[in-house]
Order: sequence, then C-alpha cells, then structure tokens
Amino acid sequence: MLVHSRTGKWATWVLFLVLFLPLFALPLLVIVAASLSTNWSGAFPSGPTAEHYASAVRGDSLQALTTSLVTAVTASVLALTVGTWAALAAATLNKRGKRLLDALFMLPVAVPSVVVGLAVLVAFSQPPVLLNGTRWIVILAHTVLVTAFAHQSVSAAILRLDPMYENAAASLGARPSYVLRKVKLPLLLPSLNAAAGLCFALSMGELSATMMLYPPDWMPLPVQIFTATDRGSLFTGSAVAVVLMATTLLVLLAVSRIRTKASYR
Repeated sequence: MLVHSRTGKWATWVLFLVLFLPLFALPLLVIVAASLSTNWSGAFPSGPTAEHYASAVRGDSLQALTTSLVTAVTASVLALTVGTWAALAAATLNKRGKRLLDALFMLPVAVPSVVVGLAVLVAFSQPPVLLNGTRWIVILAHTVLVTAFAHQSVSAAILRLDPMYENAAASLGARPSYVLRKVKLPLLLPSLNAAAGLCFALSMGELSATMMLYPPDWMPLPVQIFTATDRGSLFTGSAVAVVLMATTLLVLLAVSRIRTKASYR
C-alpha cells in the first residue's frame, strides 16, 4: 500500500469499504438473497429455499449455460488470435499506420454494442455469407466486440518487451518465425492469458447485441436471465444470474493460475 502512516491506512480502508459495499458488494448480495427466497415484500426476503437453483442447473438453464460457455470460449480464442496477430503486425508499422490499425480495432468499442449487433445482422443476412439464424452469427458478434480488448492488451505488452531477447536470437541465426514462436510469444504469455480472461468475462455477460442475433436453439444465459426477469420470475432469474457469476469467476480463477505460472516462466 502506498500510504505508510497508520491513520492514512485506516482512512484508506474506511473509504474503500464505504465505496465498495454500496456500489459493488450490496447489489451482488441482494441477488444472492433473492435467489434463496420465495418472497420479498418487506425490507428483507422471506421463505428461504434452494429450489431456484435446482431449476437453474438443469433443463433449459443448463443448455443456456453450455451455450454461453461455448460462445465465450470460441469468441475468446478467435479474438485472441486476431488481436495478437494485429498487435504483432502493428508493431512493425510506422506511427501513422499503427494509429490507424488501433482505431480500426477500437471502433466496435466506440459504438454501442447494439449497433454492432445490427451491423452484423445486416451484413450477414444475405448471400454470399449467410449466417443469420445460426449460432455462428452470435459467435461472430461476440468476437467483434471483444477483439479490441485482446488487441489493446497484447499491444501494451509488446511495448514493454525488451528487444534484447529478439536481437540476441536473431544474431544467433534464428529465423523470424522461430523468434516469434520461441522467444516473443512465450514472453507475451502472461498478457495473452490476461487478455483471454478479459475476453471470456465480457463475452459471458454480453446481452445487447446477442438479443438481436440469437436463434431459438442458441440462447446464451444472459438472454435467459433477461427473459426470466421480464416475465416476472425475479427469484429464478437471480439464481441463474448467480450461476452465471460463479461459472465466470471459476474460469477466471483458473486463467489467473495459468497466468501466474506463465509469469514465473
């Protein structure tokens, strides 16, 4: 901690708790409390039950969770591949070319995600590439939305790389492809893992663009949560939301362990 005095440390912790509890912790605790209740007519919920979780981990909810996981993993892999390739290519360009490439990849973030969903829907609803009504249009939209974060994360990591390692490998006669595989990518591995976790988390929670694109047989979990709460099933929707949060956190914890081991390497 940057604050060294005892009074300053206590003040920092108090300020953190005052800001953290009402803004972040309490809303999540409300969702957890609602998922374990059957009624909420007063200040506190009543009728404790775990039946909502029984329906949240089977049937349509389980299928929606699987759909979200497949979509997020596929979109993250594609985004990481494209974003890393673009970041490596941008590092070889001049300042103007790099700025143009960065702006191109940041464009989907600069506009609302519903606009990206509409753009994908219009672009791929006609031949020669007809994806409307398939799962691939959802995966494509998620990839477009998260690629910018992968690109920016890897670009920032490339700027921090010491060129001494690449120069030493090249001076020993290593080909550029060998330097990339054996030197550069291993050095970027912690940043690649961090970017993969970020892309996965963003894809798991994406709703706006997904609402415009998903076919009936490919409904991700955020859409089901929205549908349940829109019908008035707030307690069931809360249980499904807790399942979504828990699944995302477990995957991010696994990715963080991989990133830690990669950092030691």
